[in-house]
Amino acid sequence: MDFQLLKLFKQTTQSAIPFQNRVGSKFGGGGVAGAAEANVDRRERLRKLALETIDLAKDPYILRNHLGSLECRLCLTLHTNEGSYLAHTQGKKHQTNLARRAAKDNKDSQLLIAPVPSTVRHKVFLKIGRPGYRVTKVRERIDYDHLGQRLSEGDGPPREGLMVQVHLPQIKDDVMPRRRFMSAWEQRKEPPNRTYQYLIVAAEPYETIAFRIPAREIEDEAEDRTGWNWSHWDPDTKQYSFQFMFRT
Repeated sequence: MDFQLLKLFKQTTQSAIPFQNRVGSKFGGGGVAGAAEANVDRRERLRKLALETIDLAKDPYILRNHLGSLECRLCLTLHTNEGSYLAHTQGKKHQTNLARRAAKDNKDSQLLIAPVPSTVRHKVFLKIGRPGYRVTKVRERIDYDHLGQRLSEGDGPPREGLMVQVHLPQIKDDVMPRRRFMSAWEQRKEPPNRTYQYLIVAAEPYETIAFRIPAREIEDEAEDRTGWNWSHWDPDTKQYSFQFMFRT
């Protein structure tokens, strides 16, 4: 009997406690809102704000699927109604993805900017055909004395090379013939072959001519002390002659 009276007294006392008057709540209110209620209120405020500033018809990231739901193509999220989608657009995830997309578009636009056209003027002239030329194989001569001692410089086998003579009777007065060596991967006329390289000779107004030679190391004319590597342009006979040797 005493136990039942004590239990009834506790229930009566608890029901009479005024929860609305506890610390942190207003008089007549329902108490302090929890995390769930605060989240719902925040999303509702964001939705109302988005309704005033965002036009869904112009949003490029909204997509309505066949089930009637809304999808955000930027964040790949699914929403049941427009209010949920609008609240999502004001959230941190959507705003962060918008900033990343803007940065990426800005970077791509910079890469697509056309380069500044070159101001170097290219020479335009009428070509009159190929010049006449002659190519001769040469081999180093090694002299010995009566005792069999070598008189020529060096101690290796005889060097081999080529002598080229190009006839340019109609070359321009202020033009000097030029030559250079080109690797097989620089030219676009033949399939690349690592066993060959190309000798190019150019002189206006003639067409540029090329010779395919073995891909061997060529001696530098400026460093040659034997006189086997040389070049000469004769303005009277209009003949360009040069000789080069392969390094042994």
